[in-house]
Parts: sequence; structure tokens; C-alpha cells
Amino acid sequence: MERRQHKNKTAEVILKIAAAGGLTTVALLAPNALQVLAPMITGSRASRRQSYIKTAASRLVKKGLLKSTKNDQNQTVVRLTPKGEQELERYELEERKIVVPKKWDGKYRVIIFDIKEGRRTTRDELRTWLADLGFVRLQNSVWVHPYECQEIVSLLKSRFKIERDVLYLVVESIENDKWIKKHFELF
Repeated sequence: MERRQHKNKTAEVILKIAAAGGLTTVALLAPNALQVLAPMITGSRASRRQSYIKTAASRLVKKGLLKSTKNDQNQTVVRLTPKGEQELERYELEERKIVVPKKWDGKYRVIIFDIKEGRRTTRDELRTWLADLGFVRLQNSVWVHPYECQEIVSLLKSRFKIERDVLYLVVESIENDKWIKKHFELF
């Protein structure tokens, strides 16, 4: 499991470097890129690090996350593909957490959605994300959280291309909310 996390982190860093506007493999192997990736690469020799980064980048090209082409100087240029952009978005979303303020403002954030049966997988993935973020299910398509999370919800809407199917509400009260307050320890 630790090895997979290590590979995912390396892939994430390479995708972020590529997202900065496309880069040559020379730039990918530049000292700054090596500095960012150095803690993830065992062995102290620079040639080993370069080989590791090249292998990781090649793996991302094979997966279709990066596209490799030649530029005017006959250098290999690596660019993010649409699939790579989605993967990078997923990494960024996974890093996000809902910030718990010192004092609750007394308002609930309610997410309601109506995603058609034809997009059942998307609907199920959204529910999984909401549960992982700490939301509580009121109904199958109604979820609640007590803290500000509009930015994360916007990212989810964008990721799943469901902007029109999801509403973000801020409400002052929910009937019979004692169990919600108890769940979030809001007393």
C-alpha cells in the first residue's frame, strides 16, 4: 500500500509540473524537478533519480495522462492530456478537507442532487465522496454538513460534470436536527 501511495504522489507531482504549461523532458529532469521529487526517490545518485523520473513519466504517457511529442529543437515535450487533467483534479480533490472552525456559525450546508439513472455510477461516486468528506445523509440525494464547503462542492460538480444537477444550500435550521448536532458534536 505504501508503495502505491509513493507512486501516486510521484505521478501527482509530475502531473503538476506538466500542468504548469507543458515541459521538455530536459526540464522534467532539471534540478528543481529533482528537488521536488527527491524525498520520494531512494538512492542518492542523480542518474538514478533521473531514471526514476523518466520511468514514472513514461508510465503516465502509457496510461494516457501525458502526451509526449517533439518540439522544434527535437526535444521531447510532455503535456497533460484531458485524462491527465481529470486525474490531477482527483488528486487535488483528495487533498482537500473541510475546515472545522473554532465556533460553528449555526448554519447547515445542504447538498441536494437529481442525477438521472443513466448516470448511476456518477451518482454513486458522488455519494461516496460526500460520505468520505464527512457529510451525513438525510435522504439518498440530500446530504448535510455543518461547516463551509462550497469550494469542495464546486470541485465535485466540476469533476463529475454535474453543475446543473447539484444544489448547494445554506440553511439556518433542520427539523429534528438533534441527531445531526450529536453526530458532529455541535452541542
